Amino acid sequence: MRIRRKYLFYALAFTSAIIAAAVSAIDAKIINDVITDDPWAFGVSCFVVGTFVTLIIVLIFSIPLKGKSLGSKIIDPSFRRLRLVRKEELKYHTLAGIGNAFLTIGYFFLLSMFGDPSAVLPFSQIVILYLILMESIVEKNIPTLSEIQSSLIVTFGAILVSISLTGTLTLESMAIVFLVINPAWVLFSIYQRKLKLLKIDKRPNDALNIRFWNVVFACIFVVIMVNIYDLFIGSSHFLAGITASITHFGWVALTMAVTFFSYVFYIRALGIGKASVTQAVRASTVLFAIPFSLLLAYLNIIPPFSTDPVMLLIKVIGTTLVILGIVSFALNLVKAYVFINVKTGVPIEETMKKLWNIRGVTRVTATAGPYDFIVKIRTRTLVKGYEQIIRKIEEIEAIEEYKWESVLKEWEDI
Repeated sequence: MRIRRKYLFYALAFTSAIIAAAVSAIDAKIINDVITDDPWAFGVSCFVVGTFVTLIIVLIFSIPLKGKSLGSKIIDPSFRRLRLVRKEELKYHTLAGIGNAFLTIGYFFLLSMFGDPSAVLPFSQIVILYLILMESIVEKNIPTLSEIQSSLIVTFGAILVSISLTGTLTLESMAIVFLVINPAWVLFSIYQRKLKLLKIDKRPNDALNIRFWNVVFACIFVVIMVNIYDLFIGSSHFLAGITASITHFGWVALTMAVTFFSYVFYIRALGIGKASVTQAVRASTVLFAIPFSLLLAYLNIIPPFSTDPVMLLIKVIGTTLVILGIVSFALNLVKAYVFINVKTGVPIEETMKKLWNIRGVTRVTATAGPYDFIVKIRTRTLVKGYEQIIRKIEEIEAIEEYKWESVLKEWEDI
């Protein structure tokens, strides 16, 4: 089955958000009714059990079926089977694993400080702005004003939707969110995206192997960090985590199995769109979490929702902002290809570098056909972006002629 690439991106990101909302409901059940006394133990057990559960899931999806693996037919067309980490992936897996480990430890440290971190966790949505900043520094893709505006709208809308009057707002808790959780999420997202964009055996990297090895690497780092923490303060969180992995295996396996699918779809979306845009769309989790939260409140698993008209109005405003921001992202994206011929005798490598350095260029390909280069363009402002890119192309003396063709539709295997 094939689907337009833009629609696939939003389908993957929204599906990831819906599943993530379900995961938050399962986690609330576990924290309130299952592993109530030690959030650190929950964190350790998540990765210990998660490694085993993720391995089983990926092995099942590796089963061959009519010439393809089961996973390639229903999850990711790029997936063949479970494989070992390649040398070129090792650095990215290490950094993404560290990011995931610190993100998890930061979250559970908040839980250990006070039972309801809802007053500070909404500010983790500001990670979208962190991602924009990092993309400007790390990637050759500076965000446009439209992207910044849309990201701000989604960020503060998500904060308004998820903010609560319960919990304790302290300088220490805010420092954990801004200096640990958000930077760790940036590290995790940026390098998961780099992994998805890698070519393995001349094929696109697949989300299932990326997710499995991220859990493995994150598990290693979490085990190391919790043991160091236990050593310094004389606690036994690691042993409690191992015990919880056995005692509450069913619940922890359930949350990690559901989490697996949320992140697989998220990683696939990262391979199509920017990390900041993907995260902005995935911020709709706060919207999908509302029905799950209502169900948990109805079952008396979490405290009932506030019926304060002011709080309800704030949530409605936040919901509207999130929707408007996501719609803004969807409407502004423009893609194009520029077909270029260069003058005889000019250095190909030098010309490729000059084309690559143009803001908005995402790929430069040298060809043996009627054109010397095919350049892929991605911008969010057609008129201004077109003018700036064409001006830069015309400044390259080696270029003899060029032709701009805007992309109307792109299709991809679902």
